[in-house]
Amino acid sequence: MKKRGIKKSLALIFTAAMLLTACSGGGGGSEIPDGDSSSEGDYKPLTLDNYGREAVVETMPQNVLTLGPNCSELFVALGLSDRIVGNTLDNHSRGPLPEYAEFYDKIPELNYGSATRESVISSGADFIYGIDWEFGEEGLDLEELNEMGITTYMNSATTLDQIYGEITDLGKIFKIEDKAQAFIGEQKERISAVEEKLKDQEPVSVLVYDSGGEGVFTCGGTNFETMLVEKAGGRNVFDDITDKQWVTVSYEEVLKRNPDIIIIHDYDSPSLEEKINAIKNDPVLSQLDCVKNEKFGAIALESVLPGDRMAYTVETLSKTFHPELFK
Repeated sequence: MKKRGIKKSLALIFTAAMLLTACSGGGGGSEIPDGDSSSEGDYKPLTLDNYGREAVVETMPQNVLTLGPNCSELFVALGLSDRIVGNTLDNHSRGPLPEYAEFYDKIPELNYGSATRESVISSGADFIYGIDWEFGEEGLDLEELNEMGITTYMNSATTLDQIYGEITDLGKIFKIEDKAQAFIGEQKERISAVEEKLKDQEPVSVLVYDSGGEGVFTCGGTNFETMLVEKAGGRNVFDDITDKQWVTVSYEEVLKRNPDIIIIHDYDSPSLEEKINAIKNDPVLSQLDCVKNEKFGAIALESVLPGDRMAYTVETLSKTFHPELFK
């Protein structure tokens, strides 16, 4: 994640627990129905609060851009993949969950990396659902998109209630309220089951390691990933940093906080193996007991971004943090 903060996708691989990658929720991809478009003729305009800005949807979106693999996979999970005319950031993705692969793989690619102004303009899109880092100073101009008649709904949740709110809004926009609520209900039920299993466990202290360099690039206390770590029975050792979602901390500060385990973001470059080697060979980080004992895990960024994988990630990380409970 070298540029624009959290812009890297990651693969879910735990060095000491490879079997965890088999965990997944929902049914097979072939069972995911498409969204219902039977009542588009009586569509009523919507005005939604999208994190302090209005998102006005006048008619049922027909041509959607999903900017970010987490956004694309959520559309697949809700049966809306047939609406997508382009997606982005697959260069940071390790691929969809198996149950969604059949539909995800059919999504046209707008840009392998980040969206460009030119590609969006020429896409014919009338609606965008995208991760918030794709917009702003280094990304797309929201005002310009609005002037072009493209409604934009930003994916920017930092809590479960917020992502559930986004899913509820998508249900309203695409007239699939029942499906959206059923999906939310399933997520809540699965997360509650993990919390019940972990209720008597002390949380393990976790360092989220995205990359090295002049320090460790990690997530702060308001980051969506921090919340998922907590639900899974862990505690982000930098959860007291609340003014930034992503931050670079010194190696010495990491040593001082002495995490029990290091969760590594695995993406294109440097590789997971290269990152582990860098940690082991660092004169400061190599002093950590968790490094000496090779307490490493890895996870895909799309699994810790707000989207469809909340329960999946909590279930999987809980097995990483508390393997003794899941033998």
